[in-house]
Amino acid sequence: MKKVRTAEEIILKLRKIETLVKQGKTIVQASREEGISDYTYYRWRREYGGLNIDQAKELKKLKQENEKLKKAVAELTLDKLILNEALSGIEDRRSQNTKPSD
Repeated sequence: MKKVRTAEEIILKLRKIETLVKQGKTIVQASREEGISDYTYYRWRREYGGLNIDQAKELKKLKQENEKLKKAVAELTLDKLILNEALSGIEDRRSQNTKPSD
């Protein structure tokens, strides 16, 4: 089962692994010692590598805000499409009523 870790925990693990590597262990050995795979280490390093804990908290907050904004845009876009479709239906009915009959 996948364990969800906070940004703070990830940064602390990355620092610990870097310390173990400086002591002569390989990335694989240090990662396994910390209970993660080397793939996870590289993925975390790519995302959190140069961040301190405060920056990671801010990043998390910004990601959450971005998700809320994306959801709001999607809902508004859907509302706009529905209204445009309803409006075109009304216009079609009006144009049919105003056509001269033969």
